[in-house]
Amino acid sequence: MAYIKPLLPFLLCLALLLLSNTLTTLAWVNAAAQCVLFAFVVLLPTWKTGRMSYVDIGWPLGLAVIGIVTITIGWATDGGVTMRDVIISIVMLFIGLRMGLGAIWLWRKGHLNKELPRYQYQHVRWKRRGIKNIPLIQQSEALAQGAANMSFLALPAFMISINPATAVHWLEIVGLIIWVAAYAMETLADVQKNAFLLDMREKKLSKQVCNVGLWRYSRHPNYFAEWMVWNALIIGAIPSWIALFDKECLVVWLLLGLCTLLISRIMYTTLVTYTGARPAEYYSVQKRPGYRQYQAQTNRFFPGPVSKTKQAD
Repeated sequence: MAYIKPLLPFLLCLALLLLSNTLTTLAWVNAAAQCVLFAFVVLLPTWKTGRMSYVDIGWPLGLAVIGIVTITIGWATDGGVTMRDVIISIVMLFIGLRMGLGAIWLWRKGHLNKELPRYQYQHVRWKRRGIKNIPLIQQSEALAQGAANMSFLALPAFMISINPATAVHWLEIVGLIIWVAAYAMETLADVQKNAFLLDMREKKLSKQVCNVGLWRYSRHPNYFAEWMVWNALIIGAIPSWIALFDKECLVVWLLLGLCTLLISRIMYTTLVTYTGARPAEYYSVQKRPGYRQYQAQTNRFFPGPVSKTKQAD
């Protein structure tokens, strides 16, 4: 059961998409494309090398695939594309290619020849859970990332793309504004950290803690911003979900809304517990002498003021 459990919520959501009256074509095409992508880019390399870091290539490229599927199916089925098709496809392509091309660059530079720390941490988790068959659990959890692209993470784009309304809803504008702001915050956090690392390198200082700019108010402002990117997509998809009321049976319609809201929880868990903050800090505490003090003074995820008395979380 431990090897199947990571897949279950995503497979259930995928089944819901395939059973819907309006999303089934998009779901089938996307599922097929994600299977091909993950088979050759993630699953086979992971099996051959014993390293899961290839997920960092496959997962974001899978988001770009969602953007491609959305606009091509919209063109093929409706005889043309709407502004919503164009915008949501650009958003998904932007999210996916930004991370995916960066991961490809790391792979070409040889940085994936050694397992990334967040995937090294999975071995710690598996040991605690008593899991012995490491190749099998690696395949299961890598495939779960692909299944997420087939289900929850594709849902906002798919619903937005089939919305027949001509008028722009104010929630769509709010979602787009939040997405732009979140992307700007994520970019700023990356720029500030790179500048800090370059400064430390020039000063020949090592094992320093980045606590400048946004990093002074959150230990992981980039992860928080990435979470807000997905919250923006959820907000922008609400009018499209409402528009499906007359096209889906009540149970399917309600479940589609629930799955859309669950994206926020899934991304929070991923960015904080699974491959985000917790794995990063597991190694940062060991490598950086000042990191425990940083933990005690700075919020882990949600930005907030520096505290002198806060306990490390």
